[in-house]
Amino acid sequence: MTQTQRTIIFILAAIALALMLALGIYVYHSAQTMAQQPLGPALPVMPEQALPPTWTASPGPTPTQMGVVTLAPQVSFPTHTPGPRCGGPAVMNVLVVGSDARADNYLYGLADAIRLMRVDFVTPKVSVLEFPRDLWVYIPHIEDNLNGQDHEKINQAFLYGQPGFQYWDDPSEGSGLLALTLNQNFGADVDHYLTVNMRTFVHMVDALGGIEVNIPDETVAKTSGLSVGRHTLNGEQALKLARNRSGGIFERADNQDLVLCALRKKMTQPQVVADIPALIESFEDNIRTDFTPQQLSQLACLAAQMPPENIVLASFPGELFKQTRTYDPVFDKRVSILEVDPLILSDFVARFQAGAWPIPEPESSRDIDPEDNAVVCE
Repeated sequence: MTQTQRTIIFILAAIALALMLALGIYVYHSAQTMAQQPLGPALPVMPEQALPPTWTASPGPTPTQMGVVTLAPQVSFPTHTPGPRCGGPAVMNVLVVGSDARADNYLYGLADAIRLMRVDFVTPKVSVLEFPRDLWVYIPHIEDNLNGQDHEKINQAFLYGQPGFQYWDDPSEGSGLLALTLNQNFGADVDHYLTVNMRTFVHMVDALGGIEVNIPDETVAKTSGLSVGRHTLNGEQALKLARNRSGGIFERADNQDLVLCALRKKMTQPQVVADIPALIESFEDNIRTDFTPQQLSQLACLAAQMPPENIVLASFPGELFKQTRTYDPVFDKRVSILEVDPLILSDFVARFQAGAWPIPEPESSRDIDPEDNAVVCE
C-alpha cells in the first residue's frame, strides 16, 4: 500500500468518524427535543385569583402590646432543604378527567369523574381532590351559545369545550374549559391535564393485567355491587365499579377512590413502573394530555419512590352541599344539582393546593373534621 493510499484511507476514516459523531449528536438532540414536546395542546393561561376572605392574614402584635424589649442579635445557620426529586418541579397540579364517551374519539362526552391531583416532588406526596359532577357553576364562554345561559353542571363544562360543541375556541378543548371553570369558580390553579375516555380506561386496565380492589365491609359492598373481600377486576369490571351510582353521588366517588387506589398499587409495582411512560404513549391517540414524555418519566420515577401512606384521596365534607333542583333552560326542565358556598370550597381548594389540607387539624373553624373526608391508599 502506497503512502498516497494510506493517506486517502485515513482521510475517509476521519470523515466517516465525523459523520457518525454528527449523527449521534443529532439523534441525541432530536430525542431530547421530542422528550420535551407536549403530547397535546397546552392549557390556556389561568387568570390570577384572589385568595378567599378566610385566608386574610392575622395582624401581628403592635409595639404597645409587645412592650419595650431588647432584641438579641440573631445568628442564622445554614439548613439543608431537599430539592424536588426526579428532576420535576416542586409541585405540580394536574386535572384528571374521566370522560363518559364510549367511542375512541373525544367529539362529545361529559366529565364523569373530575379530580384535581397535587403532586409534591419534594416530600414526595400525591393528594387527589374530587369535585362532584353535579355542582352548579358558572361556565365561561358558553353564554353566547345558550341564549344567555352561563350556569350549568360542572361536568358539562367538559362537554361544551369538546369539538362536537366547541363553545370556545382553544386547542385544549373540553379539558381546558373544565380547568378554566374550576379556576374561575374555586380558584384552582391547573398546570397540566390528563383525560381518559371509558374505552381507553378499559384497555389500560387490561394492559396492566387487571387491578385488585379490597371491599372492606358490608356498607361498601352494598354500594359497590361486590362482596366483602379482595377481587381482581379486568377493565370492564373496573369501569362498572367506578360508574356504580346505586348509593348516590358521594358513594360513587368512594367507589372511584377504590379503583384509583387499586390502580396506584398496580402502577407502582417495580415491574410496571418502568413501562408507565411507554404505556401512556401507546395510548397517545386515545388520551388527551399536555404532558411531555420527559414529564411522564418524572412521574414514573416519583411513583417508584412514593410511600403508600403519602397518597391521599380527599373529598369535600358532604355537609357543605345541599341537594336541590333548579330549572335548566337548556333542557327546559328542573334538574338535580348540588348547591354550595363557593367561598368555602375556594378556601378548601386554596389549602389543598398549598399542601395544608387534608392533614390533621387541632380545630376546624367550621366544625368540620377534614380527615373524615380523606382516604389513604393501603
